[in-house]
Amino acid sequence: MAQQEQVVEEKRSLVRILTLNRPRQLNALSFEMISRLLELLLRYENDSSVKLIIVKGKGRAFCAGGDVAAVVRDINQSGWRSGANFFYKEFFLNFLMATFTKPQVSFLNGIVMGGGAGASIHGKFRVATENSVFAMPETALGLFPDVGASYFLSRLPGFFGEYVGLTGARLDGAEMLACGLATHFVPSSVCFLSDYCY
Repeated sequence: MAQQEQVVEEKRSLVRILTLNRPRQLNALSFEMISRLLELLLRYENDSSVKLIIVKGKGRAFCAGGDVAAVVRDINQSGWRSGANFFYKEFFLNFLMATFTKPQVSFLNGIVMGGGAGASIHGKFRVATENSVFAMPETALGLFPDVGASYFLSRLPGFFGEYVGLTGARLDGAEMLACGLATHFVPSSVCFLSDYCY
């Protein structure tokens, strides 16, 4: 496994395990990560030998969101089209995950915020642990919750989704399960899960 790989692909029989591999940046989504995830998922969609996709993060975060600092830097250096291309690919990745025909399991062990929610919540199975921390903190930056959040937050019970989207409130794994953001809850100490989480 090369150090510079930002998305590590592991093949196990009929399963493909994708590890977000920028632990120092809390696995914040770079343009390279988004492009690689898109490439792999499009390939898997048409590959009959792939039956299940597992997505996890290396370190203490699943994914802390999009790498906004890098996007701003690229816009300042190359113009607005680089930012537009980043968000086009990110939103296309969210759409692809939401319409994917094969089961996708995301292990949400650690931080799951902003773009990290978009790279997981749209999948069929979302497994939270006691280490999970979910939030849509975009409003603190003067933005709105994107990555399909208007879809998945509006489907939470009552007005809870609106509250989470407007305040950026943080939820733990049990709260994620209770409101429907997670489909399952498993302690991170369970041996089969920890094999995928770290």
